[in-house]
Amino acid sequence: MDIDFPFYTPVLRVHQRIGSFYVAVLPSDLLLQVSASDTLRAIMNPDGNGYTLDGTQRVTQDKRLTEIAEYIERMDSTFPNSIIIAANYDQDTGLDQFELEAMNAEESGEAENPEDSLAWRIVEDNKGCCQLIIPSAKKLAAIIDGQHRLFSFANTDEKTRDSMELVCSIFLDLPKALQAQIFAVINSNQKKVDRSLTYELFGYNVSDEPEEYWTPDKLAVFLSRKLSTDDSSPIRGRVIVAPKRDSELQKLASEATWKVSTAVVVDGVLRLYSSNPKRDANTMRKDRAQTRSVLRDSHRDSSPLRDAFIDGNDALIYQMVTNYLSAAHEIFWDNAQENSYIYRTIGFQAILDILRKIAGDAYQKKDIRKAYFKAILEPAGEIDFSTEEFRNLSGSGRTYIRKAIEEKIGLTPV
Repeated sequence: MDIDFPFYTPVLRVHQRIGSFYVAVLPSDLLLQVSASDTLRAIMNPDGNGYTLDGTQRVTQDKRLTEIAEYIERMDSTFPNSIIIAANYDQDTGLDQFELEAMNAEESGEAENPEDSLAWRIVEDNKGCCQLIIPSAKKLAAIIDGQHRLFSFANTDEKTRDSMELVCSIFLDLPKALQAQIFAVINSNQKKVDRSLTYELFGYNVSDEPEEYWTPDKLAVFLSRKLSTDDSSPIRGRVIVAPKRDSELQKLASEATWKVSTAVVVDGVLRLYSSNPKRDANTMRKDRAQTRSVLRDSHRDSSPLRDAFIDGNDALIYQMVTNYLSAAHEIFWDNAQENSYIYRTIGFQAILDILRKIAGDAYQKKDIRKAYFKAILEPAGEIDFSTEEFRNLSGSGRTYIRKAIEEKIGLTPV
């Protein structure tokens, strides 16, 4: 089947306790093009006819793929259960696609153009109907559950693939550690599995690990959960699992009962100590599980709290983030108008961008007090983020807010 991109399809929004996800019906051919797991991916042949499977095969079983492919070829084959995927996960870096694009724009000095984004996104009309947009064939759909079913289609002929659609449950911007959690719960509760392999696909252990073995993203998810539940946290109860650019999230923000997505918090914390969490995780999991100390002599990483992470000083990282956000709360959120864009996702991202720029000095000076951060941010407290100039919900809006704060506090904009 010839798939044209961008690809548009209606979806259903499903609300559950973990947050929202979307149910879609997608052609099997499209899923093969845009999906991957850490162990397997389907690569379209140069002539456009069929696929070649590529991957380590450590978890995926060739025999099972063949057996499922034979079943798919039957005239009465069916797969009523859904493929579960996490969209916007960059397989090479381990970063969210939106965050990766923001980092690239920051490094190049160019403003982001939302129209050029490769990230999957949801648009909603005035009747509440949702549509999924898949901009390109880039493999941004990480398989949480159903990889054997999906990749078995690579072993079938084109006619069979053209005749088969698959039900998909799609999470947007879901951090890797939460992907692993969902996978483990599904496979542990529904069928007997070798628990030593349950997280192998994701690079995590099912049993609790000592903290020194935690990969960067696992720590970031832990800290984001703590920020959401700790009585001392300025964002207690405000961190939810939701897409970064979810319309309902924006509505909550506009009503001043503001929330922020888990992905935004995880990305902001993660960038304090890792510029490539996927590479770090691979280094820590090479041959055997190793502690963070193995990263000290591996790839160069200039993240401001890199040493604190490698040394296992998680308490310092958490306290710095908490104190900084407490200062930001007093300077920005306490006095902002209800329609202020400092409550929006782009505003929260910009505030975390500022932390990344000043965290290194705070760490070197050994001063992470709220008073220290408040003194730095105070000159920006006079900015009214509800004015017309900030009414830009795109990625460039984040840059605009960040630069406005930088100018007031005397940081040199990048």
